Amino acid sequence: MSDALVLFEQHDATTAVLTINRPKALNALNPAVLEALDAELTRCREAGIRHIVLTGSGEKAFVAGADIAAMASLSATEAEFFARSGQAVLDRLAGYPGVVIAAVNGFALGGGMELAMACDLIVAAANARFGQPEVNLGVIPGFGGTQRLVRLVGLQRARELVFTGRMVKAPEAAVIGIALEVVDAGKAVERALEIVGTISTKGPVAVRLAKDALNAHPDGTLAEGLANEADLFGQCFATADQTEGMAAFLEKRAAAFTGA
Repeated sequence: MSDALVLFEQHDATTAVLTINRPKALNALNPAVLEALDAELTRCREAGIRHIVLTGSGEKAFVAGADIAAMASLSATEAEFFARSGQAVLDRLAGYPGVVIAAVNGFALGGGMELAMACDLIVAAANARFGQPEVNLGVIPGFGGTQRLVRLVGLQRARELVFTGRMVKAPEAAVIGIALEVVDAGKAVERALEIVGTISTKGPVAVRLAKDALNAHPDGTLAEGLANEADLFGQCFATADQTEGMAAFLEKRAAAFTGA
């Protein structure tokens, strides 16, 4: 296997699989991994990739966390810089102009859970384990965990998970809203690609604008979210995809979307 920290595999013309590739370290995040992930996101944008499946190398871990050895001796200033740097990469992942699905195989702890939560959807293998165990190390989540977890599971459950550092098994993760669904061990990437296959038949511009609308609402009021939705809905009617989609419906045929 390549020694690249993040592997890029083009599945088809619009889909890529990115794999965090530090299996001996359970794919732990460090500055070099974050930089490599950021570079691959840029590569995907430039290649016109609309769908990304993100996973970890091996079956033990998606990403077991941030690299503690790389953090242990940081000063307060250095730690804040590390957190802001990680947040910036995960924000770019969350804002990717296409659908990103985390295929979680094994442990997704600390920074690994934060990485998964920055994706649009999370498919969990039966052996997946989620958690924000930072309090066990005398710190708090630093890559967005305190913010994205609240949006997935609500404030009270997020408090419980962050305060206790409790590990959540895959079935519970699906019940409380961390994961979309649970599949057999070793099948997370396969299932994520199946979901991508369904999404890829839809209007690409509509999917991108729907993502923009869904992501905007949690950060504002309902009125702001509705106004943004109406604006984006209007933008759809300036696209060839809208013309084609509605024509195909009226003509009772499959739409041939172009993403324009």
